[in-house]
Amino acid sequence: MALSKQERRKRIRNRIRKIISGTDTKPRLSVFRSNKQIYVQLIDDVNGKTLTSASSLNKIVAEKENITKTKQAELVGNLIGEKAIQIGISDVVFDRGGYLYHGRVKSLADSARKAGLKF
Repeated sequence: MALSKQERRKRIRNRIRKIISGTDTKPRLSVFRSNKQIYVQLIDDVNGKTLTSASSLNKIVAEKENITKTKQAELVGNLIGEKAIQIGISDVVFDRGGYLYHGRVKSLADSARKAGLKF
């Protein structure tokens, strides 16, 4: 019997999380993608804290009307990059959360790199 999309994503996410872990100097950049929104967090797994986050619900991104979800993800990536630089973080570990590195996830990652994050 074939796996559902959710089960497949959960398996991939668990496989990635066995390898990837964030620290306070090199946090994990975690991506969650829903049908309408995209969310990203910088997480310190050692202390169990979220250092900063950004999403497409932020005022800067939500004000924009008639933009595609890929463009929305690009703005969120730029926003998380700026926030990370402000708190003194430049190196991160990218956690795509079981999603394919394509489309919105790729757009977010490329935009975060342009904003100054290294991963």
